[in-house]
Amino acid sequence: MKKLPEITLAFWVMKVAATTLGETAGDLFSQTLKLGYFLSTVSLFAIFVVTLVVQLRSRQYDPIRYWLVILSTSMAGTTMSDFMNRDASAKYLSNGDSSLGWGPQGLGIGYPAGAAILTSLLVAVFLVWRATRLPFDINRIDTLRGEALFWTAILISNTLGTSMGDFLSDSSGLGYLGGALLITAVLAVLAVATRVRWMPNVLIFWLAFVLTRPLGATVGDFFTKPVTKGGLGLGTFGASAVLLIVLAALMLWSAAHERRRRAAAAVTPVAGRSRERSGLSRMRR
Repeated sequence: MKKLPEITLAFWVMKVAATTLGETAGDLFSQTLKLGYFLSTVSLFAIFVVTLVVQLRSRQYDPIRYWLVILSTSMAGTTMSDFMNRDASAKYLSNGDSSLGWGPQGLGIGYPAGAAILTSLLVAVFLVWRATRLPFDINRIDTLRGEALFWTAILISNTLGTSMGDFLSDSSGLGYLGGALLITAVLAVLAVATRVRWMPNVLIFWLAFVLTRPLGATVGDFFTKPVTKGGLGLGTFGASAVLLIVLAALMLWSAAHERRRRAAAAVTPVAGRSRERSGLSRMRR
């Protein structure tokens, strides 16, 4: 039974909201609460596993369950990326801190190397996926193995997106707003490509899915970072609270829409059978 959503404009709005909240919430745990990247990654990855098990065990699409998994992959991806790319050197510390929290300080491989490793992992997942001959199209994923491959790709793509977003915001010279505008422009090109058929829609979907994560990362940094660094200065608490309200409202709307859709689908076959029985009765008369 199909357990993944239809790809609409509302889907992409919720994706950006979830990934932006994942960025601010991940930073809230690791930096503001000073849990550090290692402990935050372990904790948030455990939350991801719990939400994923609930999703895999469900028998039909439920917007609340689906978007909770997306949110958990975004939060875990944020801290996983930070742990890979950062270390306890001065450029990653602020406010007089001397460490990045409890546990190992980070691998410090840097954003370009981290993005290259994650891109390779994502390509490997797609190669395995292709070898299984299961469909890449989200609208045709209806098996446990296909869904497991889908969520593996989602987790890696969200981690990759964080590395890309941090590179654009911190190392490219574009800044938070400039990085967000660049990604938005690329997404606009992909939107046009769906109309003129430049490339397969499945490829466009996965490119857009990866790119909406760095968009969320740069927008999240823009919300949380101080005004002196080019942000709005809302902090991780303020930005996460606002984004949580927005995402919760969208999830409730999506759940209500899904209930209405199922109710309409249930009524349609009944009406069809009634018309069929009426036609048979007339034929007998």
